[in-house]
Amino acid sequence: MPRHDRREFLKAGFAASTLAATGGLPLKATRESATDWVTLGKSGVKVTRLAFGTGSFSGRVQRDLGQDGFTRLVRYAYDQGIRFFETAESYADMHRMLGVALKGIPRDSYRIMSKMSTYGNGNPQAKIDELRGLANCEYFDVLLLHWQHTGTWPTDTRRWQDGILEAESKKTVVSHGASVHGLPALRQMPGNKWLDVAMIRMNHKGTSMDAEDYATGGLGNVGEVVTHVHEVRKQGMGVISMKLVGEGTFNREDRQAAMKFAFKNAGVDCVTVGYKNTAEIDEAIENLNLALA
Repeated sequence: MPRHDRREFLKAGFAASTLAATGGLPLKATRESATDWVTLGKSGVKVTRLAFGTGSFSGRVQRDLGQDGFTRLVRYAYDQGIRFFETAESYADMHRMLGVALKGIPRDSYRIMSKMSTYGNGNPQAKIDELRGLANCEYFDVLLLHWQHTGTWPTDTRRWQDGILEAESKKTVVSHGASVHGLPALRQMPGNKWLDVAMIRMNHKGTSMDAEDYATGGLGNVGEVVTHVHEVRKQGMGVISMKLVGEGTFNREDRQAAMKFAFKNAGVDCVTVGYKNTAEIDEAIENLNLALA
């Protein structure tokens, strides 16, 4: 029997045996992974389920690598399939360093999220243009209002919200949202018509999570945080979570548990983790793959 005929014969036999065993069509394997592309709710933006964070201790961990070391780490993450990178204005030099690290990589092959500070009387458009220039990118896929920590933030940041919408009309921003700290701020997310993306702290222990006092040294209220995640997901918002490693305090067992909790209990879309070496990238991918299994 010719080789190609034998191959087709074997394939047909396998399909027939599958039908006999299942009593129907062959089962489709849909194993999810850390580097799958997922959609952030009504924003429509597709990102990888695992992101590369640049804000470990406000970016100090990443800055200490130096540009060459940081670039190698970003390129390694990219090669492993992580195509979502996030930074913030308050992370000092990280916009520029990330722009250098990604230089030459096709822009449509990855996504960038920036977080913009909303204190002071600055011009929102000028701020957005400055951050884009530092990051050497024509547009941000997601732009968040950073570190909202009061119950009045939806009103207090109206000027910044309008500025982001103007940037979207100019196509320098694709989608928008906010990151919150503290329960008073988090409680303003459900029902917020402006938000497309919500960035919420999440782990199973409550370490560095939301409590009544946004700057508490104690544990956050895990149950209430999870409830609000479920609420905003039902309303179509995309949810990105941070603090999956308890700001570096968790051991391997807790890092795995936190990842599983974020996806299986809270039901987030995406998580961001800060890295300082390739082993941490490999572990985060493995932990998320295990959580999804």
